[in-house]
Amino acid sequence: MKIGIIIHSQTEHTYSVAQKLQDKLLDNGHETNLERVITIGDTPPGSKDIQFKNLPDVNAYDALIFGAPVQAFSLSKAMNGYMQQITSLQSKKVACFVTKGAPFKWTGGTRAIGQMKKICQTKGGIVIGTGIVIWRKDREKQINDLINKFGMLFEL
Repeated sequence: MKIGIIIHSQTEHTYSVAQKLQDKLLDNGHETNLERVITIGDTPPGSKDIQFKNLPDVNAYDALIFGAPVQAFSLSKAMNGYMQQITSLQSKKVACFVTKGAPFKWTGGTRAIGQMKKICQTKGGIVIGTGIVIWRKDREKQINDLINKFGMLFEL
């Protein structure tokens, strides 16, 4: 299966999780590509006018994984803007994850995942899994749990 891992990462935390996830999926026999959503300039919370340096094409993949940081208790503006411009995810299997610094899932993580799921579903995607990684002492266990969970979602 050809899986696209499309992420937005500001501090490299989300990117580091995506790299480990890509390694797992490659080990499982999938063809994967890790792509970054990159903006032109900063996109602080509350930004309205976001310009993109690149927009990864979802049509090249059989399945997708979206990853992003939580910003201001919501999905990062850059990832939200990118996902909104996708025209269709019709019948594609999709998984979503977020990374965050605040200590509880309800401090933005749950809301960000909900936003990602809603966008995917309104574009015809089939959300098969989600995950939240809180950047604290036990993050390596959380990352490993996420990678194992997502690795099983996309069976060959």
